[in-house]
Amino acid sequence: MSIMLSSPSEMSSNKIEPLANEESDTNFQSDGDQSGNSGLCGYLLSFFSFLLVFLTFPVSVWFCMKIVQEYERAVIFRLGRLLGGAKGPGLFWIIPCVDTFRKVDLRTVSFEIPPQEVLTKDSVTIMVDAVVYYRIFNPTVSITKVENANRATQMIAQTTLRNMLGTKSLADILKDREEMSEQMEAVLYAASKNWGIKVERVELKDVKLPTSLQRAMAAEAEATRDARAKVIAADGEMKASRALKEAADVMSESPSALQLRYMQTLTEIATERNSTIVFPLPIDLISSFMRK
Repeated sequence: MSIMLSSPSEMSSNKIEPLANEESDTNFQSDGDQSGNSGLCGYLLSFFSFLLVFLTFPVSVWFCMKIVQEYERAVIFRLGRLLGGAKGPGLFWIIPCVDTFRKVDLRTVSFEIPPQEVLTKDSVTIMVDAVVYYRIFNPTVSITKVENANRATQMIAQTTLRNMLGTKSLADILKDREEMSEQMEAVLYAASKNWGIKVERVELKDVKLPTSLQRAMAAEAEATRDARAKVIAADGEMKASRALKEAADVMSESPSALQLRYMQTLTEIATERNSTIVFPLPIDLISSFMRK
């Protein structure tokens, strides 16, 4: 027979943000079944514990009363057996000598995956590191189903990172980082939900390439830029030559336009170089000499 005292705050906030379809598969024995399976020794221990609490009252109250914070839950074991669901936040009571409890933090935890050496699909060796954000949504399962839920999540995150990047080429890794983060998040959640852990976000921090590959990619990019610059320069020369041809055709139709161009050139030279003296010669004079 077991007795558990609960405060009003415990009754109103005993929910642990469960996901209905995830916790439905987890079944634990009821409090009555646990006490019934404890045997005669369990009854005796419980009786003497109640007797000790009664004889040492009110000093024993301070040993029976426990408090957990808003972001924590307490998983209680009575004689080694799970006692109901997680308790908290606020005040709850335990029976000394027969009850033990463990606190579980429900806040989001972030950890960095150490740089992993990965061989990509196109046989390129790279170093990749990432950040994983997760939280515990079922404290009872995280305590009873796995020895160390946080450590297990970190280890499976490292393995998943190497396995996923090994199926991608270097171009896909550099281009589709957001999509890869979402895929990795889904894989991690599917593996860790049975431990009561919800993976909320995965971010690839940095992709480090070998030095030789960086130089090769830089040389390729520089060659591409040079080729594009030459094409642009050639296109500009072609357009300039067409414009000069059209200008020559216009001036050939009007000799006075050529004289005006001479004067404009003299004005520009006189403005920029005052020490330079230019003597223009008429084109007609030069053409007569050329005919002779």
